[in-house]
Amino acid sequence: MAIAQRLQKLRQQLPERPLDALIITQPENCRYLSGFTGSGGSSGTLLVSHESAILATDFIHFEQAKQQAPDFDIVITRNHAQEFAVLLSRQRAGKLGFETNFLCFADYQRLAEEASNIRSDIVGTTGIVESIRAVKEEDELALLEKAADMADSAIGHIMAEIHPGMTEKEAAWSIERYLRDRNSEPVPFDIIVASGPNAALPHAKPTERIISNSEPIVIDLGARVNGYSSDLSRTFCLGDQGDIFPRIYNLVLQAQLSAIANLEAGMTCAQVDSLARTVIEQGGYQEAFGHGLGHGVGLAVHEEPRLAANSSSTIVESMVFTIEPGIYVSGWGGVRIEDMVLVEKGKARLLTKAPK
Repeated sequence: MAIAQRLQKLRQQLPERPLDALIITQPENCRYLSGFTGSGGSSGTLLVSHESAILATDFIHFEQAKQQAPDFDIVITRNHAQEFAVLLSRQRAGKLGFETNFLCFADYQRLAEEASNIRSDIVGTTGIVESIRAVKEEDELALLEKAADMADSAIGHIMAEIHPGMTEKEAAWSIERYLRDRNSEPVPFDIIVASGPNAALPHAKPTERIISNSEPIVIDLGARVNGYSSDLSRTFCLGDQGDIFPRIYNLVLQAQLSAIANLEAGMTCAQVDSLARTVIEQGGYQEAFGHGLGHGVGLAVHEEPRLAANSSSTIVESMVFTIEPGIYVSGWGGVRIEDMVLVEKGKARLLTKAPK
């Protein structure tokens, strides 16, 4: 990982805010900037200024932090509540940014108190590190491709295993066990197996419902390789498909293929969303596609960019995100088809390749 280059990109953004330093508490941002992975949800707290890069963590993680974050000055704190006091003791007065989306009120109060002690103004910020993370580096892309290949393989596994009489939970566990047996880290999100009417829930949880013929089955899964995630959805039907399933499935498929084929660097995320949404609207199911077209994938399974009708972000080279239109019909079920794509040479290249 090019930690020094990442820190330089962040420091270049500080004057634009304008800020003298930034406190980073979001776990994926901390890992991205420092290389420190932490454990059990603890990833330390960072302070980055033009002159310094400091990581505050507890005694348990001190040796790990020294090994993983050699570009940072590591300081030990007795507990989480002490982190801001230790970090700000190294900081001159000025404008200090913090991540508003990842700071609870109690921590904000602690930060405000410590900032007042050094006569520093605190400024809420959003999306600074996330905007840097949205454009993937070469080593990140290699890990994302490995995670995508693993997800493809898992789809092939469950397509061979799933059968009428199996429960949704049994199918989900079969997928997770397959991924872990092939060296996936803990899966980045709860695997979705949703059959029949349950498939109308975009974020359904697997249940004891028995899978049957002639009903939609949505599978949504992902693997994780060295912290980097994949995200892949397929929908299929066992046995006779009837009349409704192929009509809805083909509409969703055409919406996805249209977005993938016509996406270009320089478009806004809203424009890309519209490529697929227009197809579904023309098919008469505009009210049944109620979520955005996709989201970035990296250290977090949902990150920038967000492909949605209200997003003004711009698609640029080396972004990785999902294209996942869906139609959900209450009482019947749903269809979602999701792939990860990389913006390469101005166009979308598929990273996931499981059959559709």
